[in-house]
Amino acid sequence: MNDLSTFPITKKWPAAHPERIQLYSLPTPNGVKVSIMLEETGLAYEPHLVRFDHNDQLTPEFMSLNPNNKIPAIIDPNGPDGKPLALFESGAILIYLAEKSGQLLPLDAAGRYETIQWVMFQMGGIGPMFGQLGFFHKFAGKEYEDKRPRDRYVAESKRLLGVLNERLAQRTWIVGDTYTIADIAIFPWVRNLIGFYEAGDLVGIADFPHVTRVLENFVARPAVAKGLEIPKRDAAA
Repeated sequence: MNDLSTFPITKKWPAAHPERIQLYSLPTPNGVKVSIMLEETGLAYEPHLVRFDHNDQLTPEFMSLNPNNKIPAIIDPNGPDGKPLALFESGAILIYLAEKSGQLLPLDAAGRYETIQWVMFQMGGIGPMFGQLGFFHKFAGKEYEDKRPRDRYVAESKRLLGVLNERLAQRTWIVGDTYTIADIAIFPWVRNLIGFYEAGDLVGIADFPHVTRVLENFVARPAVAKGLEIPKRDAAA
């Protein structure tokens, strides 16, 4: 019997299947990294929608799991040594799930660290920079008369896309012929930049054909198509 009652978050989001990995998330670029990973690996999980329009992420229950009040977060009832493990930060969760499943992370040390470095590239560069560009291009920041902040993030986003484009020029995926957690980390953000943020023309996405080629292959994967919609946004409507 998997008892998750010691986790306060389960009071707000009860576990119908406590034997499964519990996912607390929203289908944002960071959130779908984990749902895609879970779909790719076939690990059993139960998704719970964290509604930003209700400020769910600021509730004591959610912050008991992630004090940084960001999605996604998980509880694995069968963590290391068979004990429940709570985990936040999407990059850390990707690495954990890869190790748990034995999938999407090379087993040799060199390949493992090469993959992790590209996950960190997304966490430290692509995510923050693309996110700031979205703010200044589509959201409240677009009303600022001074366009220097926006232009700064446009320039940095172009630079990062250039790094990716060069990396992918002779490769099928970020780490070569093998699809890994590096791709799962990076391409939801590329998709969001040119889709939801509507910044494709702004960054000149046509100038990065290898990036768009791999993005097309990424979204064509069945597990990606499914994971991009989890948790369903209307689940708690």
